[in-house]
Amino acid sequence: MEVVKEERKPQATISGSYKYGWQQMWKYFLYLFIITIVVGLLEAPVSAIQDSEWENTPGIILLQLLIAAYGLLFLPVVKYGGDLLYLRGIRNEKVDVSELFDGFKKNYLNIILANLLTFAIIGIGFVFFIIPGIILACRLAFVSYLVMDKNMEPVAAVEKSWEMTRGYGWKIFGMALLVLPIFIAGLLCLIVGVFFAIIWVHAAFASMYHAVDLEEQKLLNGVDE
Repeated sequence: MEVVKEERKPQATISGSYKYGWQQMWKYFLYLFIITIVVGLLEAPVSAIQDSEWENTPGIILLQLLIAAYGLLFLPVVKYGGDLLYLRGIRNEKVDVSELFDGFKKNYLNIILANLLTFAIIGIGFVFFIIPGIILACRLAFVSYLVMDKNMEPVAAVEKSWEMTRGYGWKIFGMALLVLPIFIAGLLCLIVGVFFAIIWVHAAFASMYHAVDLEEQKLLNGVDE
């Protein structure tokens, strides 16, 4: 008699999110790998200019301004699109890599404004010592998903993320703490393991959002497990 292994269900816990993310990562690995590579390549110009120590010549200043505009007006759309496709994989929905850039056609202004608003709020939090910034970053972790998944406007997405993460802030913080050892383990695996680490982490955070969203829907519908 063949024993059918039961798949995990999404759970709004640290271990549950990473376990479910791990499961779904392998189901959609090729798609998620391509998404990760594309987003990583598009992030490269911003990372390169940030890490550079070039002299402030007129040409370099112009290049820095162009890269800054690129980082504010182009890159967030791709990153938000990547978050949505990860979420689709977590939900066992169709993952179409071509939709990575759909934000330019459908939701561009909300993505740009939501990214700026989130960055500003978290940045202000870090100015007032580090702890408020960490708290804000954890409580606003769902903004990109809400903008892409629920088509929310920036302020509404920030407010909804704050509401949804109530009671889950420490779990999200715990998930963030695990990122470093996961990346170190990836580096030790002949460096190639870094790609697996990146995919796993993104899948885990998408899993946390999905699990919290499911719990919220059950409460709204008055459904008990």
